[in-house]
Amino acid sequence: MSKKIFRNELSKLIPYVPGKPIEEVKKELGIEEIEKLASNENPLGPSLKAIEAIKKEIENIHIYPDASAMELRKEIAKEYDLSYENVVVGNGGEQVLQMIAQTFINEGDEAIMAATTFGLYSTSILHMGGVPIKLPLKDYKHDFEGFVSKLTEKTKLIYVCNPNNPTGNIMTKDEVDYLIANVPEDVVIVFDEAYYDYAKINQDYPETLSILKKRPNTIILRTFSKVAGIAAVRVGFVLTSKEIAIEMSKVKGVFNVNKLAQTAARGALKDKEHIEKTVELNYKSLAIMEEYFNEMGLEYIKSNSNFVFINVNMDSRVIFQNLMEKGILIRPGYLWNWDNWIRVSTGTIQQTEKFLEKLHNVLNKD
Repeated sequence: MSKKIFRNELSKLIPYVPGKPIEEVKKELGIEEIEKLASNENPLGPSLKAIEAIKKEIENIHIYPDASAMELRKEIAKEYDLSYENVVVGNGGEQVLQMIAQTFINEGDEAIMAATTFGLYSTSILHMGGVPIKLPLKDYKHDFEGFVSKLTEKTKLIYVCNPNNPTGNIMTKDEVDYLIANVPEDVVIVFDEAYYDYAKINQDYPETLSILKKRPNTIILRTFSKVAGIAAVRVGFVLTSKEIAIEMSKVKGVFNVNKLAQTAARGALKDKEHIEKTVELNYKSLAIMEEYFNEMGLEYIKSNSNFVFINVNMDSRVIFQNLMEKGILIRPGYLWNWDNWIRVSTGTIQQTEKFLEKLHNVLNKD
């Protein structure tokens, strides 16, 4: 092309690399059985109450969804003892992150984040002409002292993925208290808590709702994709101040959460039993994996999410390919520049044991 027609910021963006679809792998390798432990999905499947809600609503898909998602927002707000005006919903956590960047970032504005964390923070900032300030992890955790040292007049946002993806570990109450005490109130702190329901069983995990009630420039991001098991319909949401919610709503798009997604999320909210069973299975799966890693002397990061990050002492590209050929899909660590590490989602007990068997074969070249 003789003329530059694309937005300048696109040249800086690195596309997100999603996990391979099961059907694609089956065709590629001629394998019938695939265990997908790559995308942190719910091994128990979707909430049955979400399924029933969709079935009842399916005949109404000729009608546009509620653009304000009012009933869903009211029910989320009730869950957290807030007003619906404190809730913004989006087409999954990804859209919510884009909305946050679109709401706050002008060209040259800065956002502070870990260097090893969810990649869409950086992408959304770059897309708006902003500058991501990335700090390496310290002892496998966010370096909050480093975050504070990087604050400038240009700092608009700080991202805290808690539990962090891909490492799976948490920042504690004391660590978050330090951050809050040392960040100016006009800087917006984004707590990405996509794995909140898994993490909250840890007594050291911070309850950020109390922070929001004292500090209006706070955003708490959560999702229905993980513990509720409705990742395919895409519903994420934020809890924040009314002022921020109003501004975010200006960039959300008119019908950004479809009718079936809204009704599925409302059903999932009522299904406490499904959430409890999911969390219980998660920690059983983690315990089985941790026992094996300890026996084999493999380094791993203690997780409070539905995945674990392991140092396999081999090129993660090789591990990824070999496991895929044996019917196991995981996420290779080279995607985060951790070449010898892999991220593995928790699964059913059968899936977990199968993964460990195949990993053992690969590590021992059986």
